Amino acid sequence: MKASKHSPRALLCSVLLSIPLLGQAETVNWANWLTGQISKHPEVLAATEQAAARKEDAQASEQPLYNPELSVGADRTGSENNFEAGLSQTIDWSDQQGALKEKAKLIRLSAQAGLSEAVLTQTSESLFALVEWRTTTLLEEIAESQQQRLDALLDQVEQRQQAGDLGRADAELLFLNLSRQLSEVAQAKAAVDRAETQVRERLPDWRPQDGGIPEYIWSALESEIGDADLLAHPSIAAARAEWQVLKSEAEVARRKATASPTVGLSGGRDGGENVVGLTFSIPLNVRNNYSAETRAANRRALEAEARFQALYRKRQYDLAGARASWKRYDKQLRRWKELSQGRVQRSADLLEKQWQVGDLSTSEYLQALGQRAESLKTGIELEKLAQLGLIELLSQSGELITLPIIFWKLDIHHEKNSDFSICFDAVYSSPFTGAGRGRCS
Repeated sequence: MKASKHSPRALLCSVLLSIPLLGQAETVNWANWLTGQISKHPEVLAATEQAAARKEDAQASEQPLYNPELSVGADRTGSENNFEAGLSQTIDWSDQQGALKEKAKLIRLSAQAGLSEAVLTQTSESLFALVEWRTTTLLEEIAESQQQRLDALLDQVEQRQQAGDLGRADAELLFLNLSRQLSEVAQAKAAVDRAETQVRERLPDWRPQDGGIPEYIWSALESEIGDADLLAHPSIAAARAEWQVLKSEAEVARRKATASPTVGLSGGRDGGENVVGLTFSIPLNVRNNYSAETRAANRRALEAEARFQALYRKRQYDLAGARASWKRYDKQLRRWKELSQGRVQRSADLLEKQWQVGDLSTSEYLQALGQRAESLKTGIELEKLAQLGLIELLSQSGELITLPIIFWKLDIHHEKNSDFSICFDAVYSSPFTGAGRGRCS
């Protein structure tokens, strides 16, 4: 793809990877929305302007080095008026312009890689924020549900206490648990508020009713990038392009050290006679042959090459670590789902029945409810870690921005048919809270 056709919006069209056929329309819609949001972020706008400025620098490097010089002079000798006009041109003897044109191509590549890196960073951070927000909302629902259950339980305990079925110690124990739960609810709501601000900072038009990452997206994401493919990662591509730019600058410095001659042609009148002159001049690099500048440029190129190699090596280890981490979390999440299999949802009613008939004491019942809530939280935390791990893996591999998806301009838009309604955010079904919120448009 030509660099001139790249933009934050075009770059982000590959954020979501290959998807099942039935999910194409929804994914195209959500990817388009995400693209628009990230492209509005000031960091991406700044990176866009920086890339545009560097491309202008590249265009400047392609311009001719020397302009012709025009000289005009006049004097009077006795009654004679003398004048002279001349035109001179410095010749690019060592073809510095050729090296500068090559440098311009590399500057454009570097600019595009830098923009891609900024978009990739903003994309991964936005997805991280959406995952964190969804996690906090689920934890808030659990905390509120636990509080509501304890409130209802307190009424039952008071009634049974009046009937003589329970002692005062049961009511006091329940009161202590309810007091602690009030604090947990407050902390959960505060965490949601913080998560919302993080999402709003990254996605300007996002609202809580828009939801998080659609559920069908996760089943479509996978990573198959190996070490050899890491050269396409934006950060590595940027480091490599910067090395190549400095390498080209070293070549420019070497050619610049070669003296460029200047040829001039002049004509005029002197003492009533026509005069024509030809001049030739060349700098004598005797006192300074500019070899130090060449050596310095070579050293900077070698430094950039070493940094590129170091970053490439680091990315290889980071990718291996991210893949191992994600597999670990994903394996434990699958195991948790196998173990729960709806048991967590049914356990609350079962525990209440056992307490009602006296098979469980109030303290045992409260302890069991607490363990159930912790099990739900464990599942949510595992899901969060697995999702964050997958995003990190796709970010480390660069697949969040480089792997193809079904082209978002396909006829999936049905020729912009206004009767075609697609779901903007999936109505997800959570193993923790049941059906979730969603919005279709």
